[in-house]
Amino acid sequence: MASPHSLKPSHAFRHYALLTVAGILVAACGGQKDAAQKMIGDIQATVNAAAPEAGRYIPDQLADVQSKLGDLRASYAKKDYKGVVSAAPPVMTAAQALSGAAAARKQLIHQGFADEWNSLASSLPANANSIQSRIEFLSKPENKRLTSGVDLEAARSNLNDAQSLWAKAQGASEKGDLEAAVTIGKVVKSKLEQLAASMKLDLTQPAAVRDTAPNS
Repeated sequence: MASPHSLKPSHAFRHYALLTVAGILVAACGGQKDAAQKMIGDIQATVNAAAPEAGRYIPDQLADVQSKLGDLRASYAKKDYKGVVSAAPPVMTAAQALSGAAAARKQLIHQGFADEWNSLASSLPANANSIQSRIEFLSKPENKRLTSGVDLEAARSNLNDAQSLWAKAQGASEKGDLEAAVTIGKVVKSKLEQLAASMKLDLTQPAAVRDTAPNS
């Protein structure tokens, strides 16, 4: 086989031209590989930063971005660097949107808990007071006939339990954990409603009426 030095001028020019083109292609391929690798790394870093909040508040959106990132990794593994470079920008845009979307959802949920807590806080203490008044009313000797089917000792115990839980709910609220406060508050609400029903007390009546009304 003839060496490059033995080639005719035209053949030698063609030979070196091909080598030059090959070199350019290799360099271009290497550049795309580096670009693709960097894009994947940047997207992964962005997802990692947003994941804690996004996983809690917008898990579906996070999963979608992670799936698309997985597709980019698969393309990279197949050495489709051009495909990665082309497809990566919108994935990065979606990744960058995670933090803002999670924060917005968190705020919405927090506001919902705030509204629920305000509702519970405005009604449950009054309901507990009405139940206490009802217990005191039924405990009077002259009202003994109204206590048929009512276990006053159990009522006192259940009311104390509800009040203890309510104190925990208030503590959670003071710490800023409105989700826990509302969760506990709903348990208290249920307990008070059950207790009121067992004592034939209608909590929907005005307080001045329901506190002592026999409802027998």
